[in-house]
Amino acid sequence: MDSTNQKFLLKVMSLKTYFPVVQGVMKNVVGYVRAVDDVSFSIGKGEVLGLVGESGSGKTTVGRTLLRLVEPTEGSIWFDGIEVNQLSKKAMRKLRSRMQLIFQDPMASLNPRMSAGQSIERALKLKRTKPDRSDRDKVILLMELVGLLPDHYDRYPH
Repeated sequence: MDSTNQKFLLKVMSLKTYFPVVQGVMKNVVGYVRAVDDVSFSIGKGEVLGLVGESGSGKTTVGRTLLRLVEPTEGSIWFDGIEVNQLSKKAMRKLRSRMQLIFQDPMASLNPRMSAGQSIERALKLKRTKPDRSDRDKVILLMELVGLLPDHYDRYPH
């Protein structure tokens, strides 16, 4: 662990993600698409960061690279004092359970057949192995913490 990176929940330094452009039958690499080119930022514990940009500007690629769903070409990623770039695939899968991206389009992110409360409750169920009868109460408390009313539990994304 690097103590200089422990004060940040997330620290990204000089992140680059390039995709090869191949051509011909032999699949020769003729160039690269620079999807993410030299991005740096940090998020302190308790802070929120919104990544904003035009369609195709690399927002999703940054997120996928942070989770190592796409491998970075260059740069370093630190999450809670852990250098993400150095983790094995197994260790990375375990760390991903502590990380989450929230995409900009809630209609594409939320299941239209589930209420808001059911969607949040599903996340609680995915985190553990045995059911808990008080899930609805926990979800309503969480919703109230972010300024939603208890009756929002039964509302749908539309």
